[in-house]
Amino acid sequence: MLHNILSEDYSALCAFAGILFAFFATIVATAKLCRFLPKDGGRDFAHDGKKSAGKPRGAGIIFVLAYVIVAFFFAPMSAEYIIYLMLLVICMMTGYLDDAAKNPWGEYKKGFLDLCVAILVAVTFLRYNSNVVELAILDISLTIPPVLFGLLVVVLVWASVNVTNCADGVDGLSGTLTIITIITIYAIDVVKEVAGDYSFQILLFAVCILGYLWYNATPSKLMMGDAGSRAMGLFISIAILKTGSPFLYIPVALVLILDGGLGLLKVALIRFCKIHIFKNVRLPLHDHVRKNWDWSNTQTVYRFAIIQIILSVATVYAIQM
Repeated sequence: MLHNILSEDYSALCAFAGILFAFFATIVATAKLCRFLPKDGGRDFAHDGKKSAGKPRGAGIIFVLAYVIVAFFFAPMSAEYIIYLMLLVICMMTGYLDDAAKNPWGEYKKGFLDLCVAILVAVTFLRYNSNVVELAILDISLTIPPVLFGLLVVVLVWASVNVTNCADGVDGLSGTLTIITIITIYAIDVVKEVAGDYSFQILLFAVCILGYLWYNATPSKLMMGDAGSRAMGLFISIAILKTGSPFLYIPVALVLILDGGLGLLKVALIRFCKIHIFKNVRLPLHDHVRKNWDWSNTQTVYRFAIIQIILSVATVYAIQM
């Protein structure tokens, strides 16, 4: 909003102030409001899940709302971006209501709500953007029929929301991986010279997550819950779509995909196809490495982050070749 009002001479100052305000607003809001959050009851099936019992849960509502407010006032705004902000709030609220519920919502209910949000993202994106997809590493552009493109967007958004959600289980892990992923997307925008209005929103969102991680680093004082993880997954999908190269989601979010997605795949194959895979692997992977390989929480976060950083550096370098 302020960016739209101020002249170009003050746009850099507005961006600088917006980034600082986003971080400190998240820090202060989290400190003041965390006592009002629901308390976690511990997770029976997660490794060391009982240790989270009693901690404030659903802190995603704080850093997501902080981002939405700061983005509205400091980032360039358009009808498309306002819709994305609204959908981010909807996705966050569905997660928060689940976090706060005495009886957790069923998988099908949450999956249906995610599908609705994914469809709205697809419709909005096609309304304001083209259906041309660039295979950035191969330097090839494809024009995909709008209906097929819309279906692919729905799959991307739904998958991103759910794999990011499933990867949330170790203090600081999903937040750290999300920051690496979206900063990689920002770097891709810069390398491809398509860094536009949405690129600044990537930085604001990353800063708000950092404000949350201030309290979530091991040993954590609170947890983001579905309110944060689902919103982060949605943001990642929108950010990668805005690059014009949505297939880059695979390398820039590969650790999130493997950590959270393999569990989804395993459950789906067992439930619908009666096929059992990964019988000797504890899923999500962050539980396997802690339980079976004796990695500490800190080792898990650092090593997963290192792997994703290497993948991200390789991806960005390949694009600029």
